[in-house]
Amino acid sequence: MRIRATVAALSGTLALSALAVPAATAVDGPSTPKLAVSVAKAAKVSNGANAGDTKITKITVNGGKDVVLGTTEKKKFTVAVTATDPEGIVAGSAFLWHGPDKDHADGVISPDNFEGKCVVVNATTSTCTVTVVADPKVDLFSNDAAGGGWKAFATVGTGGMGEATVEGAKTDLRVQRAARLTTNASPEPIKKGKTLTVTGALTRANWETSKYAGYTKQDVKLQYKKKGASSYTTLKTVKSDTKGNLKTTVKASADGYFRYVFAGTSTTPSVTSTADFVDVQ
Repeated sequence: MRIRATVAALSGTLALSALAVPAATAVDGPSTPKLAVSVAKAAKVSNGANAGDTKITKITVNGGKDVVLGTTEKKKFTVAVTATDPEGIVAGSAFLWHGPDKDHADGVISPDNFEGKCVVVNATTSTCTVTVVADPKVDLFSNDAAGGGWKAFATVGTGGMGEATVEGAKTDLRVQRAARLTTNASPEPIKKGKTLTVTGALTRANWETSKYAGYTKQDVKLQYKKKGASSYTTLKTVKSDTKGNLKTTVKASADGYFRYVFAGTSTTPSVTSTADFVDVQ
C-alpha cells in the first residue's frame, strides 16, 4: 500500500509539473527545447527505461555515496534522473524502494516534494533532481533493508507527447545501520609490565526496535599509540561476543592511547572508538 500511494503521488505531481509548462513557449538559444507538453497520451514501460523516443539514461543517488541511518535522525539526500527525448525533458521525479518486489518492500524512501528540479543539459536531455528524506522510524520496516539492493522508481515527462517510467532500476545506493564503538582500558594508572584489560562494545542501529544492539561475531582491531607518537599500531584482532562486547588483555609498556577500530561491512559503516589514555608508571 505504501508504494502504491507513493506512485500515485509521484504520477500526479509529474502530470501537474508538465502541464504547468507553457505550451509552445519560445526560448532563445539552440540548447533549450521547445516546451510544449501533453501527458494525456503518455506511454509507460515497467522495469524498463524507454517509452518510444523517451529514454531514462542514468539515475544517481546521493552522488554515489552510502547513506548511514541511526534510530531517530532523518537524512536528506538527492536522486538525480537523467533522460532524453527529441522534444526535450521538462519534468521528472523519483523515489527509492527495497525488497524482493514492490508489493513486499521492506523500505521506501520518498521526497517531501515530488516536483523535481530539472536542469537542461542540451536540446534533448535534462537531469531532474529530487530531495528524498529517509526517516528510520517510518521508512525502514526491517533491518533487511540494510546494504545494497535499493531500486528506483523514476518517471519523466517530455516536451512533446510522452512519459517514460522505470519501476525497478538498480542503483548503487547502500543504506547502512549506524554503528557505535567504545574502548575502556583498566586499571589506570598501571605499573609497567602489568596486565591491562581493554574492554569495549560494538553496537549498531536496530531499525525494528529503534534502539542500538550488539553487533555480534565481528572482527575488531585493538590499536595502540605511544604518547608523543603520530600514528597507531594494531596490536591484535578481537571478535565481539554474542552481545557485541569486546575484551582482551595486553602488557602495559608505556604511556599511550588505546582504541578499537571496526572496518565495517556492507550493512554497517566503519567506526573508530574514542581513544582511552593509560598512564603507565
